[in-house]
Amino acid sequence: MKNFFPVVLLALATLSLGSCKKTPDTTTATGVWTRSAYFGGLKRSGAVSFTIGSTAYTGLGMNGTDTLGAFKDFYAYSASSNSWTQVARFPGKGRYLAVAFSDANYGYVGTGYDGLNYLSDFWKYDPTKNTWSQIASFPSARYGAVAFTAKNVGYVGTGNTGNTQNDFYQYNATANTWSAINSFPGAKRQGASAFTVNDKGYVMLGTDNAAYPTDVYSYDPSTSTWTARRPLIQHSATSADALDYDYTLVPRANAASFAVGSMGYIATGTKGAVQADCWVYSPTDDTWTVKTAFNATTGGGGGVGRSNGVGFAIGSMGYVGLGVTGTTRLDDLYQFAPDAVPQ
Repeated sequence: MKNFFPVVLLALATLSLGSCKKTPDTTTATGVWTRSAYFGGLKRSGAVSFTIGSTAYTGLGMNGTDTLGAFKDFYAYSASSNSWTQVARFPGKGRYLAVAFSDANYGYVGTGYDGLNYLSDFWKYDPTKNTWSQIASFPSARYGAVAFTAKNVGYVGTGNTGNTQNDFYQYNATANTWSAINSFPGAKRQGASAFTVNDKGYVMLGTDNAAYPTDVYSYDPSTSTWTARRPLIQHSATSADALDYDYTLVPRANAASFAVGSMGYIATGTKGAVQADCWVYSPTDDTWTVKTAFNATTGGGGGVGRSNGVGFAIGSMGYVGLGVTGTTRLDDLYQFAPDAVPQ
């Protein structure tokens, strides 16, 4: 699979910045962003989202105006009607930088920060009853962790407990217990991203000690093992993998992520400044390809660059919304058609 930057980036970037492929080409990035319905609640960043069937659920987060401005409201997004409907309020403390995952029947939300305390409590949402119930607390309080679901089982790890971590845990819904799995092999971090493709969870990105890790690992629940994937660095024709691709633009923290079909996607985030580009990962080839930027100014573009937004997928479409740019919180949502060609 060939991975190329669009011509406009090639024209503007320099090799000294490490932002372009060594050989020019004329391939144009694909993917079209389309504005969807504005979020049903107030503007916010650091919210969570999970998907059950064809409905996405989004809530929590903070308004940025005071240390205790954390939300507890939740909303359901229907792609078929392109609309938001408020559902039962989260019964725990309002919080931000929490995590969420789902299985076939329920959504799970926990950890995070309420402006004063790191949190460890976890809650289960039942969409058929529109009710929340408390489940076993996570083994340690933290914020900025990451979560994914693989083979209908939830996994949560990394984050900040006062120090960044690389531990990981599996939730057994039947026994209502958390059990430690092998720690994430890469650098400790917070603000990481994850997506699931073909029953394997992929964890990457994030930050620690003002650095942005370049390692990527997949977790296979069938064997309980982590596998190193291609690092997010400059690959030259003389490197061990004999590639000539530059992945140094991919590392960042607090990005939105989702999976559509057999591909994983990351968009937006922060790396000292907010980011607005979008990348797709192919597990089959272990390669990354740049897609239409979230903030593209011509056909196919979405909104402004941001961090601490939410990302989810419904059917063949991805969605990115909410978040913060500078000090401005956002309440917009954009749909992403990965293979559409910008006009």
